[in-house]
Amino acid sequence: MNLISFLLQTSRAAIIIVFFTAVISGFSSIFLIALINEAVNKKGTVSSFQIWTFIGLLAVSFITNFITQVLLAEIAETSIYKLRLRLSTKILSCPLQHLEELGSNRLLATLTHDTGSIAMGVSSLPFFLINITVIIGCLVYLIWLSQLVFLVTVITFALGTILVQFLFWIIVKFDKLAREEQDSLFKDFRSIIDGVKELKLHRYRQNTFLSEYLQKTAASLLNYRVAASKFFAIATSYGELQQLILLALVVFALPQVLPVNNQLFSGYVLTLTYLTRAVQTIVQNLSIFSQANVALQKIDKLGFVLSEQAEDSLLLQFPSGSSSYQIDFIQLTHSYHNKGKQNNFEIGPIDLTINSGELVFIVGKNGSGKSTLAKLITGLYIPEKGKILLNGQPITDQNREAYRQLFTAIFSDFYLFNRILGLNLKNLDDKAYSYLKKFGLNHKVEVHDGIFSTIDLSQGQRKRLALLIAFLENRPIYLFDEWASDQDPYFREIFYKEILMELKAMGKIVLVISHDDRYFYLADKIVKLG
Repeated sequence: MNLISFLLQTSRAAIIIVFFTAVISGFSSIFLIALINEAVNKKGTVSSFQIWTFIGLLAVSFITNFITQVLLAEIAETSIYKLRLRLSTKILSCPLQHLEELGSNRLLATLTHDTGSIAMGVSSLPFFLINITVIIGCLVYLIWLSQLVFLVTVITFALGTILVQFLFWIIVKFDKLAREEQDSLFKDFRSIIDGVKELKLHRYRQNTFLSEYLQKTAASLLNYRVAASKFFAIATSYGELQQLILLALVVFALPQVLPVNNQLFSGYVLTLTYLTRAVQTIVQNLSIFSQANVALQKIDKLGFVLSEQAEDSLLLQFPSGSSSYQIDFIQLTHSYHNKGKQNNFEIGPIDLTINSGELVFIVGKNGSGKSTLAKLITGLYIPEKGKILLNGQPITDQNREAYRQLFTAIFSDFYLFNRILGLNLKNLDDKAYSYLKKFGLNHKVEVHDGIFSTIDLSQGQRKRLALLIAFLENRPIYLFDEWASDQDPYFREIFYKEILMELKAMGKIVLVISHDDRYFYLADKIVKLG
């Protein structure tokens, strides 16, 4: 996909208007040149009609130029807006495991860098369209002035176009290589942000990371960008040289071939000067267009991958009258495939039945697959083998999304939003405040219109805030992944002996991943891994 086809997807009618106004703007500029040339030949003697014509053309040029830029800016921003929403929707509809394989750095680079490159490319399009029209108009005017000068101009520009196309092909090649390095650089930036504590505490680790990873990636990106810039500089320098060569041919060589009067001579020089300026502007935009087209290809590729993996978005509902649930996990198996290695990590087969009102502990040593099992149970991972039954009904691609909506989960790597999303409850702030008080957060956090006054809290307090949201959601199944690991002894005791018991008494299915073996006696069932 290129920029034009990308914009056409937003509004064909608006793009047609843009092309129309760009053409009018370009040709009005040519008529202005003709009028100026005529005035020069008459040595400043012009009629009132010519003056008013000149003023009218100036107005037309200004208005059409303004309309072209405004319309295209609106189309561009709308296209980027829709593109970001479309990509975000595709990301959310893609299976979690596939997103983990793609990597957050690649997704983030696409959502930020690539869409920004496209926006820059689109913002340069009005000038590109107007200058294309100017070039066409100048060539038409040259035919009217002199067919020989037109022929010399076309041949010169044809040779220049071949060279520029070759340089442009090289620029695109380096831009693609640079874009690949951009993904790696985003990954290294994420490592700095997420691993800053570990890097600060280990000087040699920090130096190794900077010199062997970040520096190498940044240097590769620098080299590709500089290489692209060098060839771009050759293209722009040749454009300036071509202008001088063409003017030299007209000024020095043309009078030797055929007699040229002063009126025609001034027309040649004025038209060629305006023509070469338009060509130079187009050449200067080549690098921006190259990066924008590479970004579009990257987005197309990612969009295709995401669409290929997209889950069924149809939200089938389970019987609404059901007050109790039974979930059967039959021969559930999942494995991680390591590229180039024969041994793959696998959990299962697991046979388990859980019912409403049961408290189930999932235990095991680190790396035994507890969090993976949690993702399988909640429907975030699709099992490779085995099946899940909800009240006897198999969970399939058609109802997996509805199955997920039965769960509220707080994972060990949970994300805390700064507001309560997706809940339309009466007296939401009052209910939230009652839980803030219950969880000992009312002196640190306030809630106004569902928005928390702050989430800049300790990890244990952030988990309590996540627990507040979980209680407000009031779903039939709760999963806690090492929730108590960051709590002080007081809240740890409250979690196991009060909160879990309260959820169980409410008839919820409660799943807890835990290392706190002194509380295992509370469980109705224990699933041990490893």
